[in-house]
Amino acid sequence: MKVIGFAGYSGAGKTTLLERLIPVLRLHGLRVSVVKHAHHKFDIDHPGKDTYRHREAGAFEVVVASDRRLALMREFEQPAQLSVHQLIAELDDGVDWVLVEGFKHSDLKKLEVWRAATAGEAPRPARFVEDDFVVAIACDTPDKLPVPTSLPVFDLDDVEAIGQWLIDSGARFEYNSPHDV
Repeated sequence: MKVIGFAGYSGAGKTTLLERLIPVLRLHGLRVSVVKHAHHKFDIDHPGKDTYRHREAGAFEVVVASDRRLALMREFEQPAQLSVHQLIAELDDGVDWVLVEGFKHSDLKKLEVWRAATAGEAPRPARFVEDDFVVAIACDTPDKLPVPTSLPVFDLDDVEAIGQWLIDSGARFEYNSPHDV
């Protein structure tokens, strides 16, 4: 499996980029999974639904499945910060690409999603300047990058070019799980 992270500030367009990139990779016959970092207490379940009621009653894990999908919800008894590698280990081995959104401090190779400041905003620093794991940049205004770079720079809207670059560079994103997962 190949793994690449997508890092950038909130509102930079990471989710939209992934949403548009997944179908591009799928058109090449590739199986794609996503690992997403969420903040604090989030929920994908809804009050009143069976799975919600089971969790609220104290179940440690709830697995719900149909003939179309499976979902696993696990409650932590104590706060736990799982590493991106632990989450990748939970995925199906038959996936071709794992797109990781968030986890900006991870040791994964990353594509930085960067936008120039809009009116009234302070300029945001670029991660690629100090993060050796950033291997490419997707941005809205390449001419406004804070410093010149020799990294590949893509137009944020050119998902076909980003997808083709990932496919062409696939070997560099081959995932080797650390032993301490």
